[in-house]
Amino acid sequence: MAPVVPPAPCRAEIDLDAIEHNSRVLVRSARGARVMAVVKADAYGHGAVPVSLAALRGGAHALGVTTIAEALQLRSAGIDAEILAWLYSAWDDVRAAVEADVDLAIPSPAHLDTVLEAARRTGRRARVTPKIDTGLARSGISLEEWPAVLERLVTATAGGLVEVTGLMAHFAHADDPGNPVIDLQVARLHECVAQARGRGLECPVNHHANSAATLTRPEDGFEMVRPGIALYGLNPVEGLEVDLVPAMTFSAEVLMVKRLAAGQGVSYGHTWHAPLDTTVALIAAGYADGVWRLLSGRLDVSIGGRRYPNVGRVCMDQFVVDLGPDPGQAVRVGDTAVLFGTGADGGPTAAEWAETLGTIHYEVVTAVRGRAERHHVVHGTHAAPSARGTHAVARSGDAAPGAGG
Repeated sequence: MAPVVPPAPCRAEIDLDAIEHNSRVLVRSARGARVMAVVKADAYGHGAVPVSLAALRGGAHALGVTTIAEALQLRSAGIDAEILAWLYSAWDDVRAAVEADVDLAIPSPAHLDTVLEAARRTGRRARVTPKIDTGLARSGISLEEWPAVLERLVTATAGGLVEVTGLMAHFAHADDPGNPVIDLQVARLHECVAQARGRGLECPVNHHANSAATLTRPEDGFEMVRPGIALYGLNPVEGLEVDLVPAMTFSAEVLMVKRLAAGQGVSYGHTWHAPLDTTVALIAAGYADGVWRLLSGRLDVSIGGRRYPNVGRVCMDQFVVDLGPDPGQAVRVGDTAVLFGTGADGGPTAAEWAETLGTIHYEVVTAVRGRAERHHVVHGTHAAPSARGTHAVARSGDAAPGAGG
């Protein structure tokens, strides 16, 4: 019998039912507009292929990614839904994207040059989405550049080189729904769409809204929305009541349980000393896996539905929690410690980590990495784990990973 490699002691469990549920919530919130599920950065660390399939099952119409490589990964998995990629260099060879029917954003005149060259060389009409800088001052065609770019798009469309699917832009203040810049950005994109249609471009599907705007501004009047973080069950607007379910639970194994005498220092630098005789547990995850060292002495874990505080510094591979002076048999070696999850049982959440760190929950979930095995779950059934794999169990009658989207 061949030796068995022990599983990694920390894991990120991804609830694909939660992804599908959140997709349905977003479809309802869109009020008839199409939904592009944003699955960039390996679906915010959740696994791009299984998440994409779950989002499509939930009613999403299209997928959005950052890079062409991300788009081609989805195509290689057999997903044939509409895919838009919006970040690439103006000197990149984008022929593979054009040949794979990947829509490409056009964020500058130079990017238009690149896409037109790819269309000529492949003999295929490129599907393009001009990206307008309506006020974020990041990537995007400036309002001053737009008239000249529009004329070139009209010519390229007439010549059969491109199909303009619509225009896109991105908000600067969507998580602050009352900010006046939002209305200004909406008006600017509407004006650019009107100009394009006035020159004969159909521009059937235009989009500006991220998660926050999808949930708070259904009246903006565009044909598609582009939610990201809400798909993963994380609230994009503080205090907003919305039926989202966090999809990622980050957990690790209890490797040791040991007694400490009063006064004993714990972990590097002995930043914490036991105030009295106590019991501690060693948790098998560290900053190499996504447990920020800045959380040292500031995070709790949930074991058996009870919270225990970290004591001492978080190390690269492990950290210590205080079980208290008389834990009895409540915690044993091999138990699972939840680092963050749904919070349904009062346990820690990604939002709690973000607040402690002074950051956003986007950064928390995308930071889970290293040895953290990712497990995808559908209807409570686990797939075979992969260190950063994209395996999922498909329910009866649904498309499995590798099937068409």
